[in-house]
Amino acid sequence: MIRVKVLIADDQVLIRDSLKIVLQIEDNIEVTDAVANGYQVLQSIKKNKPDIILMDIRMPNMDGVQCTKEIKQIAPEIKIIILTTFDDDEYVFNALKYGASGYLLKGVTMEELVTALQTVYEGHAMINSDIQAKVVRLFSEMANLGKEIEPTIVIDSEDIKALSSSEWNVIREVSKGLSNKEISEKLFLSDGTVRNYISTILNKLELRDRTQLAIWAIERKLFNLSYEN
Repeated sequence: MIRVKVLIADDQVLIRDSLKIVLQIEDNIEVTDAVANGYQVLQSIKKNKPDIILMDIRMPNMDGVQCTKEIKQIAPEIKIIILTTFDDDEYVFNALKYGASGYLLKGVTMEELVTALQTVYEGHAMINSDIQAKVVRLFSEMANLGKEIEPTIVIDSEDIKALSSSEWNVIREVSKGLSNKEISEKLFLSDGTVRNYISTILNKLELRDRTQLAIWAIERKLFNLSYEN
């Protein structure tokens, strides 16, 4: 049996200990460590090499956003799921931009937590309509405050021109939060073909994962940029 190695990072002792207790019940999950801030995360991954980090977004000394950025630079194979509350939109958005695979609300059920860990471990991102809503909400709030807004993910125009019309069709559906299975049904493609399309798109655009792809596609719509240049 494959055991998923999970590192828990949360500055609240109660949440940290509770997560450790519920996850240790699962036969296919091994909790490698439970730490209180980003610096401790960086120290722990050197010793324990977890598969996934459950990362609190707001921690002292180094928060989840900065920690996500640093981990993806030194150990990009480690997956990160952000633990968040309802009012953490900007934090969540930045963590996703830097390479987190998705997010969970604190208070998530045991079943949802285990499913999320399995989903991310298998190489999928937790993309859903909530991520799109968070991106749109954040840009709307910035606009209302009169802030100067620019896309956060910029890609060379020549790389964009290299995308085929079929690849653009897949990108549109990824930005809506559809899974590979849902995309395959909508576009009348096999699951394997959709996976190949996404892999090719990520390589062409030099993006880390489908989370970044979704954010980039959403931003293009928000900035009224045409899809096919």
